[in-house]
Amino acid sequence: MAGLGGQLAVCIVPGLRIYLRGELGSGKTTLIRGLLRALGVKESVKSPSYTLVELYVVSRLNLYHFDFYRFLDSREFDDAGLAGYFHGEGICLVEWPERAGAALPQPDLEISLSYAGTGREISLTSHSEAGARCLAKFKNI
Repeated sequence: MAGLGGQLAVCIVPGLRIYLRGELGSGKTTLIRGLLRALGVKESVKSPSYTLVELYVVSRLNLYHFDFYRFLDSREFDDAGLAGYFHGEGICLVEWPERAGAALPQPDLEISLSYAGTGREISLTSHSEAGARCLAKFKNI
């Protein structure tokens, strides 16, 4: 998962929204950690389950790592005042996006992780031109 995240680093551009779906322990945080490490983040990268969001700054890019696992109701996204993060130049990396419901804007790229025996099955889907460009770069690695 960390290696895949590192490979995805080639397609990071301002304003990109990447949502990760999968069961507990399927590798969402590990994938994000690999992506952030490849971009040069040296500090500890942990799941923001309790803080909801962690900011990482790389060069002039703001990368926001969200985890909505603890949401019990999709209204918590609005109540937390997080919508503004998704309408700017910051890069949004979101674990458990389904817990934020329809209030969350559509992703540019969606990554679904599931268990497959002792490994993982990974599906990448683009939902925008930015997502399609990302996938194209990723496939050319």
